[in-house]
Amino acid sequence: MKLKSTAATALALILALPGAAAQAEDVTAWRLFVADRDAPKVTVIDALKSETIDMFQLESPAVLYPSDSGRLIFARQADAGVVTTLASGIAFEDHGDHGDIEVEAPKLTGTKIAGQKPSHFVEHGGEFATFFDGEGVARIISEKAALEGKSDTREVKTDSPQHGVAVAYDDHVLLSEPNKEQPDELPVGIRTVDEDGKQVGDIADCPDLHGEGSSGNVLALACATGLLVVTHGEGAPQIRHLPYPDDLPEGKATTLVGGRGLQYFLGNYGSDKVVLIDPAAETDAFRLVELATRRVHFAVDPIRARFAYVFTEDGKLHQLDVIKGEITKSISLTDPYSMDGHWNDPRPRIAVAGDKIVLTDPLQGKLHLVDAASFTEAGDIAVEGKPFNIVAVGGSGQSHDEASASEHNHAHSHGNDQIYKGYFEDGQVKDRPLSDWAGDWQSVYPYLTDGTLDPVMAHKAEDGKKSAAEYKAYYEVGYKTNVERITIEGDTVTFFREGKPLKARYASDGHEILTYEKGNRGVRFIFKKVDGDADAPDYFQFSDHKIAPEKADHYHLYWGDDRAALLKEVTNWPTYYPSSLSAKDVAQEMMAH
Repeated sequence: MKLKSTAATALALILALPGAAAQAEDVTAWRLFVADRDAPKVTVIDALKSETIDMFQLESPAVLYPSDSGRLIFARQADAGVVTTLASGIAFEDHGDHGDIEVEAPKLTGTKIAGQKPSHFVEHGGEFATFFDGEGVARIISEKAALEGKSDTREVKTDSPQHGVAVAYDDHVLLSEPNKEQPDELPVGIRTVDEDGKQVGDIADCPDLHGEGSSGNVLALACATGLLVVTHGEGAPQIRHLPYPDDLPEGKATTLVGGRGLQYFLGNYGSDKVVLIDPAAETDAFRLVELATRRVHFAVDPIRARFAYVFTEDGKLHQLDVIKGEITKSISLTDPYSMDGHWNDPRPRIAVAGDKIVLTDPLQGKLHLVDAASFTEAGDIAVEGKPFNIVAVGGSGQSHDEASASEHNHAHSHGNDQIYKGYFEDGQVKDRPLSDWAGDWQSVYPYLTDGTLDPVMAHKAEDGKKSAAEYKAYYEVGYKTNVERITIEGDTVTFFREGKPLKARYASDGHEILTYEKGNRGVRFIFKKVDGDADAPDYFQFSDHKIAPEKADHYHLYWGDDRAALLKEVTNWPTYYPSSLSAKDVAQEMMAH
């Protein structure tokens, strides 16, 4: 096939389907989950209507944590020694060109994780780790299990009780290392263990370890000397130390929040400062922001990536421009809240719900709403008791009622079929992470040569323009390869060529849209070698008939050292299916397409 630059789409075909879009309704839903400072309850509020939806009783006052997906709220109840979960009732499904939203009633799922002194709670990769200080044990649960109301956890133990932390990181767990000389002091480092609990590598030093956060694919842990920055490594997480520079005043961060949309961390630094941290910067990684009075709470804006917010004890909410590194707007919202007294006294907390910033005011029993665009007051919501900790969940999407469900599914089927055939809009194409192709994959070329795929060729010939023999000859060229197996784990790809492995780490290099002579198109998702075996290809390009983030069920692969030349290759496309499939399974999968 000859490549050319003209574009062709089948958008009109999709829009022509009766009822395909007409029955879909654009829906926006935002919910606030508010924990009381003194009472064991969580109040759920419709943030758009300013109305209470429901109230759930807990065992003791709670600190709340939303899952990244927004489907779950975890309630850590330190006094009761338990973590329970609520289903937010809001779920999203990404369809590439749009997202669907399902809105149901919130509910307690029934999950209950018990232990002595639950403290740090961390999510990574859809797994949630609670560290129980009184036992020195981390209990880890998946989002799927918690949504199903299960309480099945896996436990990872440290050497002794401590005010510690654990992070489930792919096939490993990062565990805080206790201070053995002074057991009551903060941990002194991070130990990495594998699935069997065995230590991998050396303990990473991190004196006075306290505070962690994630931004994009980077995890950070706060130490007295700087940050430990954790990224995917070859076979195990890679940990490096990012030291505080000499020009910073004496101090340290003990709380970290990761940026969304922009990769950075926001941390406390002394009582009247915050620090912005760029984990990828070679110089000037730390920028200190002075505050007029002492800091009470801070949060990042997950929607407007440029901004974060800081509340100070003088009752003011401040907008922090993280690019400029300065406070750009301020507004007075509450009476003063002194930082003197107990660290856990009721003081305001911040959340972001769509176009509103929400601030709890526990002493006045209300939530203050601030318009994020104008940074002006936008009303308040009365909440019985002392509204304290708060999280917001929600967003916008398309909703389909039951009457239109079959039409909706038909529309998606037709739309996906057109995409599979190569007809789509440029705007539907989205970059994809390497994790879409994670797994163990087998070449189908041996099945073509040994006759296993002969029924597939005969099936194609029934409706095609070639004979079965001609189809086999065509795929002989297309499937041909001496790379019989590929494994993809994290950012590491291993090519098995005639039994010998070639391993390298790869990073996304974007995508390219190709238009073919007959008018249909394809997308190549491209990855570039970062380091690894010299003989491993500098580039490889996936083509799997998908155009936005979605798990691959099979794929065609192009590899070599010349990015541009690979884009011109359209005759040889080695094809891979999961290694778990038998030869018969592969044949059946092919005939299904």
